[in-house]
Amino acid sequence: MNKVAIIGLGYVGLPLAVEFGKILDTVGFDINRKRIDELKNGNDFTKEVNKNELVESEKLTFTYDTADIADATVYIITVPTPIDSHNNPDLTPLIKASEMIGKLLSKNDIVIYESTVFPGCTEEVCVPILELNSGLKFNIDFFCGYSPERINPGDKEHRLPSIKKVTSGSTVEIANKVDDLYKKIITAGTFKASSIKVAEAAKVIENSQRDLNIAFVNELAMIFDRVGIDTHEVLEAAGTKWNFLPFKPGLVGGHCIGVDPYYLTYKAESLGYNPQVILAGRRINDNMGMYVANKVIKLMSNKGNPISKSRILVLGITFKENCPDIRNSRVIDVIDELTDFGATIEVYDPEADKEEVKHEYKIELTETLNGTYNAIILAVGHNQFKNIDLKNLTDEKSVIYDVKAYLEPSTITARL
Repeated sequence: MNKVAIIGLGYVGLPLAVEFGKILDTVGFDINRKRIDELKNGNDFTKEVNKNELVESEKLTFTYDTADIADATVYIITVPTPIDSHNNPDLTPLIKASEMIGKLLSKNDIVIYESTVFPGCTEEVCVPILELNSGLKFNIDFFCGYSPERINPGDKEHRLPSIKKVTSGSTVEIANKVDDLYKKIITAGTFKASSIKVAEAAKVIENSQRDLNIAFVNELAMIFDRVGIDTHEVLEAAGTKWNFLPFKPGLVGGHCIGVDPYYLTYKAESLGYNPQVILAGRRINDNMGMYVANKVIKLMSNKGNPISKSRILVLGITFKENCPDIRNSRVIDVIDELTDFGATIEVYDPEADKEEVKHEYKIELTETLNGTYNAIILAVGHNQFKNIDLKNLTDEKSVIYDVKAYLEPSTITARL
C-alpha cells in the first residue's frame, strides 16, 4: 500500500488521517479550502487533534486538489451521512465522494467507507457509482471495504487507537488486507466481520440500541415527574443491581444516535417491514425538547413568572458536553418552543463556534451574562459552566432547570 487518501476531514476523518500519517504516506482531502488552510497551520476547530499531534504525523499532507490524491492506492471515505427533513437518509455527500473517487480509481485500488449507512448501501449504491465513473469492474479491477467509525467527539479517553475497530472487505483477500491496514493504527485490535453488510448493520444497531435505552429512561422521567419522584434517585437505587444499565434521560442529538436509527428503519421499510420499537424510541427522543420547554414554562408559571417577554438563559447549544459539535443538536427544539411562548432567549456556549451557530441556527450567542433571568436551563454539561455563579443571575422567583443532572440538586428548581 503506497499511499492512503482520507476523504473528508471532520471529526472522523482527521483523527484517522493523523494516525495513518504517522506510519504511511497519507493525504487528507477536504473540499473546504478554509478547513485545509487551518489544518496546514496546525489548527483543528473540532478540538479532536492538537497542534503537536499534527506535527508528529510526519507523513501526512493536506489538500483540496483531487490531483494530489490521484495516485493513492487506498481511499477511505469519511463524509457525513445526515438525514433530510423527512428523516430519510441523505446520501448526497456519499454519492458525490464516490463520483469523485470513481474518476481517480486505478486497477487494484481499494475504497473503504466509514460513513454510517444502511446495510447494503456500499454495494448497492456506492459500487455502481464507482464502476460508472471509473470504467472498472468491481471485485475484478477494484475492491471495497467497510469499517464503521466509532469516534466519540469530545472524549479524550476513548480515542481512535483505543477503540476496537470493525473491518470488512468485498472478498476474503481484501477483508484481510483491510483488517491488516487498520491493525497498523488500532492498538485496541480489530474485529473482522464476515461481510460488508454485517459491518454496516453493526454500526447502525450500535447507536439504535443506545437511542432506545435513552428513550426508555426519557419515558421514565415523564412518568416519574407525574408520580412526583426524582428520576435520578430512582435510577441510582435501581443501579445497585449488577446488571442494570446506567442510562440517563436527556436530549438525544448529534451525528449518530439521533440519526442512525433512521438509516435502519429506511432499509426495513424498503423491504416491506414496518419497524415499531425503533421508531417509538425515536418519537420519544425527538419530542424531549418540547417536553423540557413546557416543563420550564409550568415551573415559571407556578412561581408567578411572566411567560411572554420573559428572559431565559440557555446554557449550551452543542449536542454534548465539552466539544464544539453542534450537528443535530436538539437544544434548538427547547429554544424554538420557548420562543413560540414569547420568551426572549439568550444562549451562552463557550465551546461552540459563534459563526457556525449563527449560520446553522440563526442564533447570536451571548458573550456576557448579566442581570436577572426568569429561568436558566442547563442544557449541556460543559466544564466551564461549573464556574458560573447562578445566584448572581437569579432571584427567588427564578427557575433553574437542569437537563443533564449536572448541578447540585440543592441549587436547582428541578431536573429532567
